[in-house]
Amino acid sequence: MTIHDPRRAGLHPAAEMYAAEHRAGRLSRREFLTRATALGVGSSAAFGLIGLPAPARAENHMPMGGTLRMEMETKALKDPRLADWSQISNFYRGWLDYLVQYEADGSITPMLLESWDANEDATQFTLKVRQGVTWNNGDPFTAADVVRNITRWCDGTVEGNSMAGRMSQLVDAETNMAREGAIEEVDEMTVRLNLAAPDITVIVSMADYPAAIVHSSYESGDPSENPIGTGPYLPEVNEVGVRQVLVRNPDHQWWGTEVFGGPYLDRIEYIDYGTDPAAKLAAAESGEIDITYQTTGDFIDIFDAIGWQKSEVVTAATLAVRFNQDSPPYDNKDVRNALQMAVDNAIVLELGYNGRGTVAENHHVCPIHPEYAQIDPPVHDPAAAKALLDEAGFGNETFELISIDDAWQAASCDAVAAQLRDAGIQVERQVLPGSTFWNDWLEYPFSATEWNMRPLGVQILGLAYRSGVPWNETAYSSEEFDTLLAEAMSLADVEARREVMAKMEKLLQDDGVLIQPYWRSLYRHYTDKVQGAEMHPTFEHHHYKWAIAS
Repeated sequence: MTIHDPRRAGLHPAAEMYAAEHRAGRLSRREFLTRATALGVGSSAAFGLIGLPAPARAENHMPMGGTLRMEMETKALKDPRLADWSQISNFYRGWLDYLVQYEADGSITPMLLESWDANEDATQFTLKVRQGVTWNNGDPFTAADVVRNITRWCDGTVEGNSMAGRMSQLVDAETNMAREGAIEEVDEMTVRLNLAAPDITVIVSMADYPAAIVHSSYESGDPSENPIGTGPYLPEVNEVGVRQVLVRNPDHQWWGTEVFGGPYLDRIEYIDYGTDPAAKLAAAESGEIDITYQTTGDFIDIFDAIGWQKSEVVTAATLAVRFNQDSPPYDNKDVRNALQMAVDNAIVLELGYNGRGTVAENHHVCPIHPEYAQIDPPVHDPAAAKALLDEAGFGNETFELISIDDAWQAASCDAVAAQLRDAGIQVERQVLPGSTFWNDWLEYPFSATEWNMRPLGVQILGLAYRSGVPWNETAYSSEEFDTLLAEAMSLADVEARREVMAKMEKLLQDDGVLIQPYWRSLYRHYTDKVQGAEMHPTFEHHHYKWAIAS
């Protein structure tokens, strides 16, 4: 079972099962591709399993050279495993590659790995390192680099390292570091992962943005200060809050050119206009930018009207209006349930995001996730909400809801606050600039956070709600939930996982963990000169695919 030979016998038995589930209508094509390719089935073989021809690779007529200018918040760089926002990674992606890459169609593409195999119960993964890759300082890329990076990811003693949670089955619970024998260098180009228990998310997690691969000389801090990487670009400018610039590295032959084509651009400029979409529109109309990072709210129609091209994707991206259970009175379950009950999520979608999405159910698992289970929607009863709050002794409490000043997030929180007031609950709003908000996003008692899509529902639940993980901004801690999550991660059969997922979804609802109003459709606009830069469902920037006509 390899990535590049669809004819090879011995495909993982779970892949055959997933294909049958797709044919029976229980898995979408995207869901099937994510699951099958994560087990090491190549895209061509995966399409063949469901009776479809693999998409043909387009003839390469992309224009070479030029500069592409994108508006994007430019954030301070940090150790990639500590990265907590896509914008950070989208800059260092210029020179730091990944082992694997998540594609818009749901498939996993091999990058610095050329293939991988999983055993039948997903407790052992064998990783084949791509031949012929070099770092831009001339060092060869080998299995030792892969072992070192995965070992770094497993180090849960490093504060803020979210990768440790993603690699939990490689981590020793006693030391909070990589378990002895878990990461094995078989030979110079082969690595074997020996998991403590089955985990179908391991390969998919290697595509997430904190999983960039760093050189042996890197220790921590801003990776642009000594930009040794395997990627095709180098950082030229890094002015946080102003501008970040990537330029093609003239002294490094990128390994991916032979495999994928590209890179085409000479230069990529990220320009920071803050969170006001009107400023981004003005930049577009004056010719200062060629493409938006994302387009939201009323400005989607406005960019349409000025003649820019639109790219749209349906995603599991969302807004989590969450309660920090370490902060009274949000440690009181009745308080959390009452605030949930006062809010109609459909109204938040309409007023906060112009209806451009689907209503969510307060448990952070999306219908496009393969293991999503349909359960009863949350109850909306403002009168009962106020009565429950009174009974809990907090009827006269004033609740402060904090959000960033980004237009759609602020509008969504305004819609939540208005409904709380309509229910007779006292609430105040605080709107903070991004430079202030993100300094303490994990600590606010009652606030809203934008969450990106992850391909699998169990991934997002593991990142956001497992006890003690770095990104658990709700401070939710439930032994029952953690046990169910571990069970779900170990199950290959989608129906079996769905049964477990139904229990987790119900727990999150009943425990009043968050108000999660909707799933977002994502939009991007660009001039007709831009090619290959369509919106990605997880905001990833695959620079080597981008081009601009002169």
